Amino acid sequence: MKTFLSLLALSLALCVLPAAAATPPDLSGIRGFGYNSASADHYGFWIQMNPAEVDRDFGYANSLKLNAARISVRYADWEKDPVLFARNFDAFMDIAAKHHIGVMLTLAPPAEYLDGTSGQAQKEADAKLKVWAQALLTLARGKTAIQFWDVANEPDWTGYLEKPKPEADRQHRLQVARDMANLVHAENKNYLTTIGCFRESCMELMAPYTDVLSYHDYSPTVAEIDAIIVKAKAFAAKVHKPLVQTEMGCIGRGNPYDVVLREYQKAGIGFYAFELMVTKFWGDIHGVFYPDGTVRDPAIAMALMGVFRKTDADFRLESPDRESWVTRAVTRGKQWLTDPNADWNKGLETAELAANMLQGNQLVAMREPPVRTVAILRAGAPDMAALKDVVRQYVAALEPYVGMGKQHGN
Repeated sequence: MKTFLSLLALSLALCVLPAAAATPPDLSGIRGFGYNSASADHYGFWIQMNPAEVDRDFGYANSLKLNAARISVRYADWEKDPVLFARNFDAFMDIAAKHHIGVMLTLAPPAEYLDGTSGQAQKEADAKLKVWAQALLTLARGKTAIQFWDVANEPDWTGYLEKPKPEADRQHRLQVARDMANLVHAENKNYLTTIGCFRESCMELMAPYTDVLSYHDYSPTVAEIDAIIVKAKAFAAKVHKPLVQTEMGCIGRGNPYDVVLREYQKAGIGFYAFELMVTKFWGDIHGVFYPDGTVRDPAIAMALMGVFRKTDADFRLESPDRESWVTRAVTRGKQWLTDPNADWNKGLETAELAANMLQGNQLVAMREPPVRTVAILRAGAPDMAALKDVVRQYVAALEPYVGMGKQHGN
């Protein structure tokens, strides 16, 4: 297979270059995030980018003391409008520098180049890649916000269980990763390259082409996460290269942020959580912030700041009725429900008290937080039937806790 590497061999005298001399010894201070804006399509960010939105989002990142962003740079965006792409690229780097956020660029070449082809089609794919890569490297010159070049995203990915990828496809993508690493090094030997490997074993395989070791892990148990951490750290020590974790955190894979972040903190490994914003594409199982600055789950935000829920046996359960407020909420709820002239606003107050007791004392699951339910009812047109259903549910949920921890009278 003719690759981009062979096409450039004569003009650039391209070869496998040694690791950059400026490789940092320790990346444990990286506290990063994957980024795509909430308003842009997953595959159209650089064309749809709104600088004001990026500036706002990076302000949210600053509030959690995050200092690094990982973002895909797609050939398709550049091909659609090179001038707009360049303008938005410049603006993005300026915003990142303003917020003191280092940038990891994840390169996404033309689809046909990644998928593999041959003959004339291969020559055309090589030509596309050459023009795009050179344009991107030219744009990057002087951009101090750029920290790392992630030259390939999960080249070792084996596909979904129901649709596995052929081994030839995986081998082709691994070769593309090698070619892109060589290209970036040829442009500037001080550029720090990495490859965001799907598995830790790929990280070891591709180490000769990278200055920084990185891998992804969405394991569903602490034991699995820790075993991979131990292996990754041992290899990094063996080859004397820094290590960073570039994708983690997925509530749809049994990989909750607050669980995995604790393990990386204990291990002293820098990270990029996937991802900062609740977006159109991944927003149902990834993401921290909504566009208005609220969060999906405060536990995620706290974990990013290094604050975690207690998980060992040395904890104290809440005593929700210590001062009779559960008793009060249940009594008020029953009285309102049996009042033939029940008042809407009084019912909202009754529901809010019950919601606060349930949520504050962690007595219910938080898929539908009681406080949010009440807020939605309050914001809408009066719906007495819906409000009564909510109050009934909350009274029933609180009744088992009447008298728990009681130490004072009403």
